Amino acid sequence: MDAVDIATMLEELGRAARGAAEVLAETPAEGRRAAILAAADAIWDRRAAIARANALDMEAARARGLPTAMLDRLALDERRLGAIVAAVRAVADQPDPVGQVIADWTVPSGLRIRRVRTPIGVIGVIYESRPNVTADAAALCLKSGNAVILRGGSESFHSSGAIHEAFLEGLRAAGLPEAAVSRVPVRDRAAVSQMLRMSGLIDVIVPRGGRSLVELVQAEARVPVFAHLEGICHVYVDGAADPATASAIVLNAKTRRPGICGAAECLLIDRAFLERHGPGPVEALLAAGVEVRAEPPLDIPGTVPARPEDFGREFLDMIIAARVVEGVDGAIDHIRRHGSQHTESIVTEDRAAAARFFARLDSAILMHNASTQFADGGEFGMGAEIGIATGRLHARGPVGAEQLTSFRYLVEGQGTLRP
Repeated sequence: MDAVDIATMLEELGRAARGAAEVLAETPAEGRRAAILAAADAIWDRRAAIARANALDMEAARARGLPTAMLDRLALDERRLGAIVAAVRAVADQPDPVGQVIADWTVPSGLRIRRVRTPIGVIGVIYESRPNVTADAAALCLKSGNAVILRGGSESFHSSGAIHEAFLEGLRAAGLPEAAVSRVPVRDRAAVSQMLRMSGLIDVIVPRGGRSLVELVQAEARVPVFAHLEGICHVYVDGAADPATASAIVLNAKTRRPGICGAAECLLIDRAFLERHGPGPVEALLAAGVEVRAEPPLDIPGTVPARPEDFGREFLDMIIAARVVEGVDGAIDHIRRHGSQHTESIVTEDRAAAARFFARLDSAILMHNASTQFADGGEFGMGAEIGIATGRLHARGPVGAEQLTSFRYLVEGQGTLRP
């Protein structure tokens, strides 16, 4: 398609989505829930077709020589499809945010004022290789009463298309317009640029992908953006950390799934811990096959010398940078210089140190004695997430159904006049 055709196609999608958003805003909670549950059933019923579509994507990705971490993000098997279905059902069973009263008060004039959650309208989601984002985004937008326009990456083109068909089936079963969940049916990157200019038809853009995608969106978007640039997550092992707990958390934070944005990319060890207990967390990483890029005195046999650019880098692979710091304040200073305000974890038995870590850092997610891999909407009890937002406005951390709502004020009087 040429640029004119893409612009026309997206305008048509946008207008249809706007109409669908108006319908969703008036649809009772049970109607939207029914669509989501029917879509979950359809995903499972269509799992063989989705697997065949995913095989096409995987074959093309291997031929292009995509790295292991991206192949892992792209791959779907029956276990992962089962997890997608479970996440969609969990979203359906969440409390409905639309119409929820956030605050309710009466002022001296006698007016009763309620602040009530309301859908944003039309959400544009631009994402790369993860086909599960198709399901998460569609479910969360329906739950929050929003229409969504999905633009998946070329890597997951067939997989995302097959999952999208399941959502269309769910919408039909619930008697809701198919335009409530739209998908851009072309791979051309011109579609991304066009979506970023659709200020009259798209109310917010959510990018889900690597730094280059998010930077493009933030630079060119003419509509608001929920985004984070990178997941440069840190684990700080404090002097008062339990050695076994520290090694277990560090190992899980790096190796469970190294290609996700909640994976640890930098290990900080308090000098006091190293002097008391030695480099146990580093040894655990090496034994698990992680390439540890370490500065002295963590440069034990098996490590690789760290370069300055290794700190503040998102590897998304079995690689981690490691450095010794002077106590909790040293860790805080390092994270402020090199972090991306995504997720940081402190491992310690000293509650005062944990409290200082929480008070002095402003990342979207801060953890104490827990793996950074828990930076996930599903693990936060949201059912799923549409991304992790690191900005300071409206939504921070996992963006679930509640974060995809705005609010309005409902004011009631009794013939009340302003003097």
